[in-house]
Amino acid sequence: MLNAVTDDFVDHLRGLLDAAAFRPDTAPYFSEPRGRWHGQGVVVAPADTAAVAAVVKACAAACIGIVPYSGGTGLVGGQVMPDGPAPVILSLERLNKIRAIYPSENVLVCDAGVILANVQQAAADADRLFPLSLASEGSARIGGLLATNAGGVNVLRYGNARALCLGLEVVRPDGTIWHGLTRLRKDNTGYDLRNLMIGAEGTLGLITAAALRLVPRPAQVGAALLAVASPQAALDLLALAGSQIGDGVQAFELMHRQGFDFLAEVGPDIRQPFDNIPEWSVLIDLGLPAGGNPDAALEALFAAAYEAGLVTDGVVAQSAAQRQSLWDIRENIPEANRRIGSISSHDISLPLSAVPTFIARASVALQALGDMRINCFGHLGDGNLHYNLFPAKGQQRGAYDAIRADAQSVIYDLVATLDGSFSAEHGVGRLKVADLEYYGDPVKLAMLRAIKDALDPLGIMNPGAVLRQA
Repeated sequence: MLNAVTDDFVDHLRGLLDAAAFRPDTAPYFSEPRGRWHGQGVVVAPADTAAVAAVVKACAAACIGIVPYSGGTGLVGGQVMPDGPAPVILSLERLNKIRAIYPSENVLVCDAGVILANVQQAAADADRLFPLSLASEGSARIGGLLATNAGGVNVLRYGNARALCLGLEVVRPDGTIWHGLTRLRKDNTGYDLRNLMIGAEGTLGLITAAALRLVPRPAQVGAALLAVASPQAALDLLALAGSQIGDGVQAFELMHRQGFDFLAEVGPDIRQPFDNIPEWSVLIDLGLPAGGNPDAALEALFAAAYEAGLVTDGVVAQSAAQRQSLWDIRENIPEANRRIGSISSHDISLPLSAVPTFIARASVALQALGDMRINCFGHLGDGNLHYNLFPAKGQQRGAYDAIRADAQSVIYDLVATLDGSFSAEHGVGRLKVADLEYYGDPVKLAMLRAIKDALDPLGIMNPGAVLRQA
């Protein structure tokens, strides 16, 4: 049974940490982007791994819960604990150093509190690329990105966060430190503890540093926005792009016209590339080696796709500025969604061949629940859709409260039928604990619980996230 933080325990922490570790304004640490929960607890920001270990050891001795706090950008409530005994919120923000860069090895070692954009810049300064890229990269921190196994737009070519990490430094639930900060590509010396910690959402230990995999920067880049006849045509276009361009395809983003309509309705003010917005479009991004010609590759792809009846129109970026303007559309759709206000949002993944079936069947099933707008967009290259529901124009989302749960069940049941996942890249957090219990394989759930009990027998690490508090 966990205990709540007390004034005496805070005094004990003051003896372990410097004065700067105590946050004068705790309100930002008690919120999360979707406003579903309000957190609680005492916020501390240790300056280094040793200080983190001291806090964790003290919490273990007092049986006090710990909620790791990285950039606070998570969308499933993993960074706030609204119920139960007040925890220690342990922020990584002061663990913010790039420890080393090894350009010849394509490796960067950094603290877990380094912001993703700063890792990207450090890699660029060494003429390398850290390819993890997502909308919150200006505030998301490496520790949280690894703890949630973040995805983003470049998973098709480079993999998700798990694929970009070679080693970790982790403070275990008893306060001891696992020094697993290896730069090795091959190390078959027992269980894969690195991958056990990645995606665990801070429930098995607290990541304090990481050795990250860099890649050479593409010498030539390009992008095109192509109007496709249907989701199936988009999938066929993906296969065609793979056969013509190979792994030069970095990103392949599917967008429904609803996203463009939302941008026109509420902003951000983005220049629309088509006079008549197509029902479906695909944003393709290329990265080619020296001597490659992305514009020619995209034009050849368009010609072949047009001949095959897959595309009806298209825009190929003629400059870096035009490429960015195409990406501005995709990257600002989530902000437009936020301004409209969703009834329910869903981060799902499906086998690629099942994506068109899901899109067709889900829209029909949802019609039975009432009039609503659907904005379907996402990373088609890896089967990850953001399938979000919004009020009909002129309606308020509160009017849909009675059907929100039914709508989610329609979507998740269909996803399960098609062998997909109800959480593609956002994690489980606290929002989807019940979904994991309902849709998860019982044997898998038993294995997850056994791992949690073995590594965190007191249950102090991010209590109630991923698994219900025992």
